[in-house]
Amino acid sequence: MAKGRKIVRKRKVKVDPRGIAFIQASFNNIIISLTNKQGDVIAWSSAGKAGFRGSKKNTPYAAQVAASEAAQKAFDAGMRSCTVYVKGPGSGRESAIRAIDNGGIKVSKIKDVTPLPHNGCRPPKKRRV
Repeated sequence: MAKGRKIVRKRKVKVDPRGIAFIQASFNNIIISLTNKQGDVIAWSSAGKAGFRGSKKNTPYAAQVAASEAAQKAFDAGMRSCTVYVKGPGSGRESAIRAIDNGGIKVSKIKDVTPLPHNGCRPPKKRRV
């Protein structure tokens, strides 16, 4: 049974001092990925991975904790500055950017890449709370 097992080695990702940070902020969670210029992920984190559950995942504090965790890993790997691409309507976008900057990675540019429809699909009806 164990004879057919393959040894899988973790692939080494080339880390440049300059990279890209992607922040995907939905209404339920926030995901931060730090990549090199080619798009290979160096470090990632999310509010759920940081230990937040339920409605606490979409708070600015959860975004700050997740971003600082990912920034620390990327800083240890050798990243020193990055361009930030923010996507989504969720809360905690600014606090995640601030946490990346406080983690030792200099933020050189911030760009919002939230997809906006040019009158495409009909949006869902308004919430009644």
